[in-house]
Amino acid sequence: MAGREPVEVANLDRYGNPPLAWSRAQDALIAAMPSPAVTSFLGTVRPDGRPSAAGVGAVWRDEGLYFTSGPGARKARNLARNPMCTFSVRLGGIDVVAEGEAARVTDPETLELIAAVYAGAGWPAEVEGDGFTAPFNAPSAGPPPWHLYRMRVRTVFGVATEEPYGATRWRFED
Repeated sequence: MAGREPVEVANLDRYGNPPLAWSRAQDALIAAMPSPAVTSFLGTVRPDGRPSAAGVGAVWRDEGLYFTSGPGARKARNLARNPMCTFSVRLGGIDVVAEGEAARVTDPETLELIAAVYAGAGWPAEVEGDGFTAPFNAPSAGPPPWHLYRMRVRTVFGVATEEPYGATRWRFED
């Protein structure tokens, strides 16, 4: 979320540590994603209100989080009914949980940009129509094409797992 600064910072640490700098979480997200070595999870809401979580390969770029889903996958069906979601990831020195709203991306420029980022990380995604195709994907992804989504992040929680320790909530304008 380069260029996008939090409008509210809350120190959640109960041990006397100062609030974490947003740049710490942001730099970790940019440096680590996408990577097959980083496991991240998207949380969505089923039609009956039950939670659902799915592993995703994500890209943190241009003030948002990008991920893919097959149109028939549970996460895509959930997002079609309720775009509110969470994203969780353990990074070097900091655990991050983001809350926001996801929407499908179909503009060719963004599709090409994110496909190139994925390809650079080892997943040879190519734009086909208004989605992606590739020779392989996660076993649970279903057949191509895979749709691209962008999560507009509203709140991020960070818990440092290395010194300097701390726990912080950052809120962003809508």
